[in-house]
Amino acid sequence: MDKQIKRVKRELIHRGAILDIYQDTMELPEGKQEIWDFVSHRKGAAAVVPVREDGKILMVRQYRNALERETLEIPAGSRDSVTEDTSVCAARELEEETGYKSDQLTFLLSLRTTVAFCDEFIDVYLAKDLKKGERHLDDSEDIDVEEYEIEELCEMIYQGKLQDSKTVAALLAYKNLLNEEKCGGR
Repeated sequence: MDKQIKRVKRELIHRGAILDIYQDTMELPEGKQEIWDFVSHRKGAAAVVPVREDGKILMVRQYRNALERETLEIPAGSRDSVTEDTSVCAARELEEETGYKSDQLTFLLSLRTTVAFCDEFIDVYLAKDLKKGERHLDDSEDIDVEEYEIEELCEMIYQGKLQDSKTVAALLAYKNLLNEEKCGGR
């Protein structure tokens, strides 16, 4: 692929609270121009897989406007600034959404949620040695905390009941980590 696609122009269409929406004029290798949408997630985000001592994973159930329904997800949220360390963000979101703290956050994976039109990244951490803290929900948040075995969650993924990309990727990565530990790896 030696021919390049290049952006000729980028126009801000909408500035939102956490997202900017642009219309890009792109020049294709044969010289034709097309309009592509681009969504910039200005701050990035972090998420956490909180695992209790008994092995159960804390999940959050909340309404998602884009889907017009509730979803079951791992705790997550946007960074407060572009310079905030994602581990700090993950620890904050863990306590805000579940009411638990952890001094044992381990990086699990980094992902890009929708590469076709958005630059959002999410760093995902594993939280163990959970200690009871205090929930600090935002005014607009109505979140229920639920607990599940990893096998239950994987079954929900394969049944199409869990579809949130960060949650699916994080839970499968964690399941893989457990399998590696069981087999003597890591």
